[in-house]
Amino acid sequence: MNSALLWVLDLVQSVNPVLRTILAGVGIMLETSVLIGLVVPGDTIVLVASTAVDGWVEYWALVVAVILGALVGESVGFALGRFFGPRIRASRLGRRIGEANWARAARYVDRRGGVAVFVSRFLPVLHSVVPLTVGMSTMTYRRFLKWTVPATVIWTLAYVSAGAFAAGSFRDLLDRLHYAGYIFVGIIAAFLVVVFVVKRLLERSAERDTEA
Repeated sequence: MNSALLWVLDLVQSVNPVLRTILAGVGIMLETSVLIGLVVPGDTIVLVASTAVDGWVEYWALVVAVILGALVGESVGFALGRFFGPRIRASRLGRRIGEANWARAARYVDRRGGVAVFVSRFLPVLHSVVPLTVGMSTMTYRRFLKWTVPATVIWTLAYVSAGAFAAGSFRDLLDRLHYAGYIFVGIIAAFLVVVFVVKRLLERSAERDTEA
């Protein structure tokens, strides 16, 4: 396992760190601005990029890039919702998302307001459609930012830290422990379990708030 895992990590790390950081930021930006997050989750993009972090400079550069990318993407999503929301919802892509998901997001925003914006950062599907939905609501952009900025910072720090810590621990222990790869997998698995539990709790709360 160690050799295979090392090959994968080295492959990611072989990408120029500046390019890698930019790609992560752009990927997160596209996630919410054009709904790519419905196909390629931002969680995956950030975790993969963070495993190649080498030192504090790269760590904070990735954190800043992801935060800025997410905020730009959500701002674009908000603007698209404000100016083209009904058209997007009625478009072919909007129909593929499903009227049920649009209605669910709209009810969630109507009932929870800013809290819905904060929580949606951590939920699948809702995270990709909420910026558009908020843009179609009466919520101001200033209030939208007030709630999405802290959620984005927390989300980014959690994912970048988990990926960087797991990869760093693996490389540090590689020469001393033959089961270092299992430690890497264990750290990632433990993090994903925590994420899964938190998401399920948040999803149940959201489902109660969006019941017709």
